[in-house]
Amino acid sequence: MRNEGATGLATLLALADSRLPIGGHVHSGGVEEAVSSGLLRDNASVELYLRRRISTAGLVTASLAAAVCGAALTPERAELEADARTPSPAARTASRAQGRGLLRLAKQLWPHHDWAAAGPRPHLSTVFGMVGAASGASTEQLAGVVVYTTLTGAATAAQRLLALDPAAIAASTLRLAPLCDRIAAEAATGLAALSDPLQDALAERHLHRDMPLFAS
Repeated sequence: MRNEGATGLATLLALADSRLPIGGHVHSGGVEEAVSSGLLRDNASVELYLRRRISTAGLVTASLAAAVCGAALTPERAELEADARTPSPAARTASRAQGRGLLRLAKQLWPHHDWAAAGPRPHLSTVFGMVGAASGASTEQLAGVVVYTTLTGAATAAQRLLALDPAAIAASTLRLAPLCDRIAAEAATGLAALSDPLQDALAERHLHRDMPLFAS
């Protein structure tokens, strides 16, 4: 059952916190492979990559989550839509791994919510949408959380892999905040249908790395 009360700021901040124990810290969002390929070398190249990632993967994931949150899509239909928008099998696997992690946490936080529709291996976007419904978040609030976590997960991975100044990465995150807001607002208006061939290629190439530091 949906919680009709307004979602508090602290709840939204907690959902967007990179420390949320859903396994996101072991996924780099393609950053590890991009660093190994020489595409990411410094703060400037990382910021360009982050901008690209939130404008593509962030938008699509947030739009799916917002649709589930607002009941425009059932979780079952959202799974099909997520598969159709994720050409890379490796990226689909990473999404489902994080989805399972978030689902385990959600069942503890909202034990009376019906999570059966998520199935055993849901996409991250599907579970985020169900979490939004359970917590009473608006579609735009929920989309904002998803876009922000897409940004910060990749940013943290880049900072670790390239040993960048944390202050510089934080500055990039703040500079991209207005873009995150615009993407979240767009995601809440309807389903986005686009992909990024670069990120698909990075996800697939990552599977063949020897001793990767990140799962994706």
